[in-house]
Amino acid sequence: MNIKWFKLKRKLLNNIVWILLVLAVAVVGGLEPSFFKPTILGNVLSQATVLGILSFAQAFAIMLGLIDLSLLGVMSFSATCGLLLLEKGCPAALAILVIFLVGASIGALNGVLIAKLKAVALVETLAVKLTLLGAFLVITQGRAITNMPDSYKWFGQGSVAGIPTLPIALVAVFVFVYILWNKTPYGRSLYAVGGNEDAAYVSGIKVDRIKIIAFTISGFLAGVAGFFLSAYMGAVTSTFGTSYDMNNIAATVIGGVACSGGQGNVLGVLGGVLLLTVIQVGLQILGVSSYYVQMINGLIIFVAVLLDAVRLKTQQG
Repeated sequence: MNIKWFKLKRKLLNNIVWILLVLAVAVVGGLEPSFFKPTILGNVLSQATVLGILSFAQAFAIMLGLIDLSLLGVMSFSATCGLLLLEKGCPAALAILVIFLVGASIGALNGVLIAKLKAVALVETLAVKLTLLGAFLVITQGRAITNMPDSYKWFGQGSVAGIPTLPIALVAVFVFVYILWNKTPYGRSLYAVGGNEDAAYVSGIKVDRIKIIAFTISGFLAGVAGFFLSAYMGAVTSTFGTSYDMNNIAATVIGGVACSGGQGNVLGVLGGVLLLTVIQVGLQILGVSSYYVQMINGLIIFVAVLLDAVRLKTQQG
């Protein structure tokens, strides 16, 4: 009987994000039936896109038992570099490529410093974030960059066969990460290094390479998020992306990626993203004062850490 209860408890904890998502949708929809309108549901998916891409980026670091606090800085700085090129008359395709390359390059730098020089990921990525946000303000001088061609903004505001482009981008990134984690040798190595770095090294896995690739992909995805957010907003402002800063960590951990590393799945991360987005959109629809939003976000992060601790304790039991 105890074994059955343990298995049931473990299964519930591993899928808690989907249970909470259903409850959140039921509560918000019950209090405000207009939540189920196609336009609002489409808005939920659109708003989930940037958070989702950043959460997938964060998942690579957390899967290794590390953390990447530089994502907001990478996202803002890479998007700014691309938009400055647009202002100088460069083609949109070149500007987009630069955004991706800048993000991947900064991510690779993080990976080298953490893997080769053994820098503490928490401190190193925080330093990179502050440096990039400072550079972002120096470059823009606090002004909003709004000069974008329609071909660029289409990626954030357009649609394909009636489907908004942002949810399509989220699905594409989800599929990419899912295949990488579950269908490739790199994905198996990522789990192995996160689960036990020493054992992975002894078994022949090149641990440093796995870390560098993980942070490179993380930076690349942060650049992708910056691209889509700038296209969606039609501008880059001094507060660009700040609402996603800590929520990407919360969504990843709520989704079941263990802070200790080596455990988690892509579908769970997606569930965490949808849960946070439903809560935030729901608060707006229900007319909850903005004064409560920061407190609620803090509580969500607290719940994420608590769930991770309970999952770990259950697995150890």
